[in-house]
Amino acid sequence: FLPCVPNNFLSLSVSKLNSNNLIVKNRTAALDLSQKVRVLCWVMTQPQHLKSRTQHIRATWGRRCNIVLYMSSEASDFPTVGLNVSEGRNQLYWKTIRAFQHIHMHHLDDADWFLKADDDTFVVLENLRYGLSKHNTEEPLYFGRRFKPFVAQGYMSGGAGYVLSKEALRRFVKGFADGLCSHDTNIEDIGLGKCMETMKVQLGDSRDVLGRQTFHPYPPHYYLTRQLPRPRPWYLLYEHYHPVEGPGCCSDLAISFHYIDAVQMHTLEYYTYHLHPYGYKYRFNPDERSDNRNNN
Repeated sequence: FLPCVPNNFLSLSVSKLNSNNLIVKNRTAALDLSQKVRVLCWVMTQPQHLKSRTQHIRATWGRRCNIVLYMSSEASDFPTVGLNVSEGRNQLYWKTIRAFQHIHMHHLDDADWFLKADDDTFVVLENLRYGLSKHNTEEPLYFGRRFKPFVAQGYMSGGAGYVLSKEALRRFVKGFADGLCSHDTNIEDIGLGKCMETMKVQLGDSRDVLGRQTFHPYPPHYYLTRQLPRPRPWYLLYEHYHPVEGPGCCSDLAISFHYIDAVQMHTLEYYTYHLHPYGYKYRFNPDERSDNRNNN
């Protein structure tokens, strides 16, 4: 029910148990992708969150990014990158603009894809790289959880995280440099979505081949409980694709969950990378499945 990695994608071979530490071998596929699909992660944070939130990203999934930058209003020895912005919800889009401008100036050639995540988002980098490996970063693309109101082509949820190709990053920065995009909303994900539409950046479909979602704007328990037929709950109102509740909601190769506190961050880390049922051979191989996605 949580991100599960197929044996032929990230094969876990436990050689021995030494002081309760599992020694894991044969990560060849994941390590190979980490060099072929370079992901720069930038985490939106603030000074008062470094101890309560951000340090737990640094201790878990942040280690798996090719480059990780913690963007804040103040520079610190955490380290954080200080942007010329104030803190507060009405500053989130400014922080996003400044962060991508900083990355474009200093790190454009250091990565192939550029992931934005909040400081309470959990990300499985191996699954993200696998999905991105099928796409060309020189095409204007961005991926995430697609929402449908407010922007004609839709936009990607900010909380679930979204990832820009290199060409999408170039176009976003160019949009502001040329005055084609503007800061006309305080809502970060809608603002970025409007600029992506203006700059003709396409929204990619991040669902798996069975049509299950990979980016999630809320924690797992919001989606995993099977429900009787009912009107859409508030947290599913913006969905572009028809939402599914229950075990079929979420891909076995899930990429992100949002609103994850410190305890949940380490719990998801354990479930994703350490818990493994003895004698169970994982059967879902997306490379051997036909693509059953549709636009519903």
